[in-house]
Amino acid sequence: MYERGLLCILIGAAVLIAPHFLSSPTWHDMIGGAHVVGWFALVLGIALVVVDLVQRVRGKDR
Repeated sequence: MYERGLLCILIGAAVLIAPHFLSSPTWHDMIGGAHVVGWFALVLGIALVVVDLVQRVRGKDR
């Protein structure tokens, strides 16, 4: 789950940051309109990483 979380974080960050670097107005508007998806991917990725880390810590305690 850790790898999936990292990929979601990277995708979310790319969607949120990309409009600042795009020069084409069409691409800028298209990616800029997906900011909700970018935030969702970022939050989901963080949640997946946290869940994986909590499971690893609980596994070591047993």
